[in-house]
Amino acid sequence: MRLAVFNGSPRAKGSNTRRIMEHFLDGYQLQEGNSRDGYYLTSQRDFAGSVDAFCRADVVILAFPLYTDCMPAVVKEFIEALAALRNRSGNPPLGFIVHSGFPESFHSHAVRKYLEKLCRRLGSEYIGCAIAGGSEATRSQPEGMNSRFFRRFHRLGETFGRTGKFDRRVMEQMARPVRFSPVGRLTARLWCKMGDMFYWEKMLKENRAFEHRHDMPYMRR
Repeated sequence: MRLAVFNGSPRAKGSNTRRIMEHFLDGYQLQEGNSRDGYYLTSQRDFAGSVDAFCRADVVILAFPLYTDCMPAVVKEFIEALAALRNRSGNPPLGFIVHSGFPESFHSHAVRKYLEKLCRRLGSEYIGCAIAGGSEATRSQPEGMNSRFFRRFHRLGETFGRTGKFDRRVMEQMARPVRFSPVGRLTARLWCKMGDMFYWEKMLKENRAFEHRHDMPYMRR
């Protein structure tokens, strides 16, 4: 099986998406005869050849993070570039891996419906959309702190390498919790007050957006 993997993270090689896909691909390549090609959509060279790479592949996986419930702009641009292939005979099966810093997978349900519709419009078989929450710190934490998280992606890749399908049971495990319980919501609030906001405030300052953190541009005046 010849697999094309498109990494849609703006962080490219420094992304959580790259670390996640490394574990997925380690499992995938346990099956003899499997091969894969990787593309970073933020790379002008990779993006320029992305549609041709899509057409050549036996199967395609598009992996990306959600940022405040939205896909990165480069992912949307890639999807729009595929419009010329709508209902083209021979479009490859298409699967998705979507992750976010939000622990609850519910945040990704809307984009999953959008991706299902994308497959219908392209005439591609929909492999599925694997959703994982709580991924934001994986790129900066030691491997051992996320061992269970990464093992699930390895198992997902291993099954995919053998069958060309996503393991539904593994996907269900990855997607927990779908929503926080009342106790979980209380715990999350306490965690934010005790230290999680420090990380996000640091990110805002690094991106010169701290002074605008309370802006509400879409609120009616």
